[in-house]
Amino acid sequence: MDEVVERALAIVQESFIAATGPGGQNVNKVATAVQLRLDAYSLRLPPPVFGRLKELAGTRMTAKGEVVITARRHRTQEANRADARGRLLELLAEAHNLPEKRKKSRLNRVGKVKRLKAKKQRGEVKSKRGKVRFD
Repeated sequence: MDEVVERALAIVQESFIAATGPGGQNVNKVATAVQLRLDAYSLRLPPPVFGRLKELAGTRMTAKGEVVITARRHRTQEANRADARGRLLELLAEAHNLPEKRKKSRLNRVGKVKRLKAKKQRGEVKSKRGKVRFD
């Protein structure tokens, strides 16, 4: 994992863009927002990890396999840069975490009977709803 992080930080491309939001005239003059671009293919991740990264990144991953993270929460370039790098590292760490396998739940006979009884009771309540007929 540490090797991947080092490789990612070495090949990441940063660009500063104009931000929106608070900052007064400074926001119009200084490009404080940061956009990080990381080519996921150049990380040489194992296929399961790459698949999880692709799933976690969602729309932040382009068709070319670049993960794009934009940070504009803060008013300074340094703070936005640290925020973007932190989010990128969190994303990579989450992709390396193997999801826990779901254990199939087992229901005993008594539980099945109780569940079916509750379903029947609920169905009766619902069946009594509806238009009232005055015949």
